[in-house]
Amino acid sequence: MNVKSADDIDFAKRGGVIPVVVQDKKTKDVLTVVYANKEALAKTIETSNAWFWSTSKNKLWMKGEESGNVQPVHEILVDCDSDALLYIVDSDKPMCHTGERTCFHYVVEKP
Repeated sequence: MNVKSADDIDFAKRGGVIPVVVQDKKTKDVLTVVYANKEALAKTIETSNAWFWSTSKNKLWMKGEESGNVQPVHEILVDCDSDALLYIVDSDKPMCHTGERTCFHYVVEKP
């Protein structure tokens, strides 16, 4: 596998934030899609826990700081354009703020 530095990540394209897909290491379930800025990525690397940038609240946050459902990050992958991340996490707790395991728990109704 090729290796990139955190300095190689292109935060400029989207005004300082990039999408982060969060995936369960064991089940491969996609748990959520959130955003990170440079500081969130640095804190994730430093602590091995998932940190994100809240685009609605305009603030840095650690997953689980309110719910207790801390998300340990096993691996961080970056896409070929260096402008999106994939966090592989060890997840045995709900990821969604609603209490659901994944944020993707709705099905779009067919017409």
